[in-house]
Amino acid sequence: MERRSFLRVGVVGAAAAAFGGASWHDAFAATAQPGPSPYGPLQAADANGVMLPSGFTSRVVARTGQRVAGTNYTWHPAPDGGACFADGTGWIYTSNSEVAITGGAGSIKFDAGGNITSAYRTLSATNVNCAGGATPWNTWLSCEEVDRGYVYETDPWGVKAAVRRPAMGRFKHEACASDPDRKVIYMTEDVSDGAFYRFIPNTWGDLSAGRLEVMIGSNSQTSGPVTWQQVPDVDGSPATRGQVAGTKRFNGGEGCYYAAGVCWFTTKGDGRVWAYDAVNSTISLTYDDSLVSGGTPPLTGVDNVTRSSAGDLFVAEDGGNMEICIITPNAIVAPFLRINGQSSSEITGPAFSPNGKRLYFSSQRGTSGSSSGGITYEVTGPFRA
Repeated sequence: MERRSFLRVGVVGAAAAAFGGASWHDAFAATAQPGPSPYGPLQAADANGVMLPSGFTSRVVARTGQRVAGTNYTWHPAPDGGACFADGTGWIYTSNSEVAITGGAGSIKFDAGGNITSAYRTLSATNVNCAGGATPWNTWLSCEEVDRGYVYETDPWGVKAAVRRPAMGRFKHEACASDPDRKVIYMTEDVSDGAFYRFIPNTWGDLSAGRLEVMIGSNSQTSGPVTWQQVPDVDGSPATRGQVAGTKRFNGGEGCYYAAGVCWFTTKGDGRVWAYDAVNSTISLTYDDSLVSGGTPPLTGVDNVTRSSAGDLFVAEDGGNMEICIITPNAIVAPFLRINGQSSSEITGPAFSPNGKRLYFSSQRGTSGSSSGGITYEVTGPFRA
């Protein structure tokens, strides 16, 4: 209770999270609290074991160790972070593989009707590829979640060879988010005393060279101004998070997503969703599971995050009760879906199709609880525009 009271004093009344559009600065003045979902309550589980709001349906598009329907590609183990890319009238969903030694990433291509037309490998022989992020120039940044891990820039179409990007730093990478307005890429680090980074390429669109910086601020700070300082040695020896005095620590950095002047990122170690206001260089809390009033927090084990065209955040749970929860622009947090019978798994890789009508995600270990049990889903329905 003492921790909750202290944190609430620090955030209530501060400029908190933002969800895009001209009025985002006034979106809400405290962390999100439980309330009714704009999509309504979850219904009974469907044939795939997925509980969804009324009007929504799910299908399985891939299973680890099995060929993707109509293709010769065997879907990779432990599917993790993912993103969608426009492909003419269709789209591509690219997904990482979070296993050691083989790692990498693969893609599924869909036509305008959502039919699978092909699937293929886009990155191989890397190590524990966890999350990452899409770039405005339509590449996928696949991140190694190992000490002194690399970022690999990959081609979702599988035509161009993947390229390692050491200038983006060697550390336990988790996720990336591209900010085309300031021409930077934000990155999270999945360790208990991790940093929050930004990479400033010398030339936007070319990640071969640039400047790596860490966020500077008080470790107790949950809102207010922050600054940035360059990391002297991006090679990670000594660790990048320990090179700059005053580096702000984040407990287990996870998902990361940028839109409309704000970069949202999650920290699983303390159950928080953060908002970095890139316009004013300030941070605030969008959600903190210790600040939820009136019962059990609906969202725990915060992990990968994405955003809908309506400005809603969709946050996947690592554990918890296997939900993707929605956080609305008016500060309501509520379950959007739940997967039954997979308590030894985690939800990964949420991403919307370019038209915003389909949501893709994976259960990394499925019903088996092992990396060989991954299942990748698609949900369709009346998503808010």
